[in-house]
Amino acid sequence: MTSHRPLRIIDLTDPLALLAPRLFVGMGADVIRIETSGSDREDPAERLHWHAGKRVIVADDPTHRDRLVAGLLAEADVVVESGPATSLRTPALRDADPESWAHLAHVVVTPFGLTGPRREWIGDDTVLTAAGGMAWLGGDPGEAPEPPPRQQGLQLAGAHAAIGAFLALVARGRTGRGQLVEISAQEAVAATLETGAIAWIHGGSIPGRTSGVYGHVAHRVFAGADGHLAGGYSGSPRMWDDLLAWMGEEGEAEDLADPRYADVELRWRERPHVDEVVARFVARRKVHEFAEEARRRALPWTEVASPAQLVDNPQLRHRSFLVEIDTSDGNLVDVGFPFASPHLPRPVRLGAPATLTGSEAERPRWLPATRPAATRRRRRSGPATRGGALDGVRVLDLTWVLAGPYVTKTLAEHGAEIVKVESSHRKDPTRFAPGMRLRPGAGPDDSGYFLNFNRNKRSLALNLRTPRGQEILRRLVPEVDVVVENFSPGVLAKWDLAFDQLRELNPEIILVSMAGVGQDGPWRSAVTFADTLAGMSGLTYETGSSRRAPQGLTFGLGDMVAANAAVLGALELLHAGEGGHVDLAQLEAMAANLGPALLETQVGTPPAATQSTILRTRGEDRWIAIEAIDTDRLRQALAEISGRDLGDLTSRAIDEVVATADADDLAAALQSGGIGAYPVRDGRDLVETDPQLAARGFYQELAHPVAQTVLHEGLVAHLTDTPGGLWEPAPLLGQHSAELLTDLLEMSPEEIDALRTEGVLE
Repeated sequence: MTSHRPLRIIDLTDPLALLAPRLFVGMGADVIRIETSGSDREDPAERLHWHAGKRVIVADDPTHRDRLVAGLLAEADVVVESGPATSLRTPALRDADPESWAHLAHVVVTPFGLTGPRREWIGDDTVLTAAGGMAWLGGDPGEAPEPPPRQQGLQLAGAHAAIGAFLALVARGRTGRGQLVEISAQEAVAATLETGAIAWIHGGSIPGRTSGVYGHVAHRVFAGADGHLAGGYSGSPRMWDDLLAWMGEEGEAEDLADPRYADVELRWRERPHVDEVVARFVARRKVHEFAEEARRRALPWTEVASPAQLVDNPQLRHRSFLVEIDTSDGNLVDVGFPFASPHLPRPVRLGAPATLTGSEAERPRWLPATRPAATRRRRRSGPATRGGALDGVRVLDLTWVLAGPYVTKTLAEHGAEIVKVESSHRKDPTRFAPGMRLRPGAGPDDSGYFLNFNRNKRSLALNLRTPRGQEILRRLVPEVDVVVENFSPGVLAKWDLAFDQLRELNPEIILVSMAGVGQDGPWRSAVTFADTLAGMSGLTYETGSSRRAPQGLTFGLGDMVAANAAVLGALELLHAGEGGHVDLAQLEAMAANLGPALLETQVGTPPAATQSTILRTRGEDRWIAIEAIDTDRLRQALAEISGRDLGDLTSRAIDEVVATADADDLAAALQSGGIGAYPVRDGRDLVETDPQLAARGFYQELAHPVAQTVLHEGLVAHLTDTPGGLWEPAPLLGQHSAELLTDLLEMSPEEIDALRTEGVLE
């Protein structure tokens, strides 16, 4: 039997895309990182987190680095480089010797892309989350916007780089050729705002800073007797009824026991008062005990855990999520990878970064093959060839709300055919909840939220509460390559569609499951929302500071972080030609994005010498983000821009100078001096005024039969040979039912009419 070697990755990343090669390590890849002598080196915790499991070569200079890259190309699969567009070296190397690069997935990540008027602009995480609209959503009304903790903008760029690499590898399996993949960090952020921009597109509203209070669901962070809890009372009526019953048992329901509060619309209108009563109930209780009791009652509440507490989390321990790193000072524990790869089974143990020296460094060799070769899966023709990397892949989409639909959205825009199974009997809130339609007067078929995340899909209305509906679902399994679902654990098994049963129907099937905490473990049945998962993961804790309690994240960052991980899990198996079960826990995907936070509790890490800043500029609630630089350098730049004397520019004077400036003009002036800066964009700015997003066509129009012509958020991964795209608007409910049943199951019109009469197609 022939052997199948691990993927071979050349890592040329800077902080902009460090997550990409780390994700490849988590999938068992052989990663060789090439650094240049004298370049910035991370502190110990950062170095262990980002580079454990890699071999590292330190080149004498950029020319030496280029020679090392050239020596590794022939047997490499992926080259990933990141940094300012002006500093990239691999595009020129590719142009000079295109044949040597022809087989590669060549990924470049820049702050703002390789095209557009601001392609040469630079920025760190604060600047990029400002440019992409994410920083605007965090913090308190009237105060400076705050980006999410732990460099989420940079991590999004890295995740999309890994996705783009795998898309290119999947396409290579069909075409035999590699290609260039381009990622703009600004676009990666702008695609991850939930309603940040589409609220403006569809409703003319601008979501803003709310001190951590969710705008679409009645959830937030509450203070307990000895810490904080994340939770609330949205969701099914049972969530409210059971929380109220608990409060009543303790004699603390106050006036909420009044029958009028059974009206969900009244509760929403009087949410501030309801929250006050709930807050008093929570404040009298210890957070760990409250969380345990809430889980027992199947209520969506959790303790806001610190990164250090992850080590003792029973769910994460059961699922072997945490990674051990062998160092010269003993074993350390780090957050693990977002899903368990079949090519690096859990529990995972990694070595510290191994710096190669001598002949090994001058003539590095790839690791040998280690496992049997997989059989390439058969390709389907699909309804049309769209020029995407996933042409010929068919996906059965059993998801709803945000995380799952974001997975299938990404697959769809790269050519996969999506069969979206939905029903008026299982009402996706993004279709049916008035608060999520974004535009007054919108209905289920033109909900702005639904339109954005469900384009390029076909809708099959199938009532899965009926035995006949479940039978049809089973008949569809042999006709698809991938099934994506975000039901509670055990639901598929009730329909005889657990993974083992799916595999009997289709031996090559890939199942992607997206339960909140995973398919097994002591918390398996926990009821979770985005805020509870963020609270469990450590991310909510990281939004706190010495001056303020944690606020949490008021948009679905965790959903989309988990979605990116699920896409990666599916692509890994598609590339390998293997069926399998991607058991993705959204909790683990979010915890994996904590960066070195857990390692910092074990390894002394020096405080940052500089810190990025967001300052008020001219205009109402207008701000500018400036990268972390030495204060004297910023003073010098502002003195030159403003004409002020350098000696007069105290910290207070800096604020005054910036406050009188236009944010766009000041950002341009700072950028011309080599200082990363960008206005803090809100949703309207992104859609209507940002010149970089406009030049790159990030927001794209689709004509919908009900909503008419509307803008949609565009693609993040740009592939030169298989670019993908937006082709079709989101479907009407059941729009393609007859077409799909005819094409895939060869049903007659009479059979389809009978199913309608039986209530199966509703």
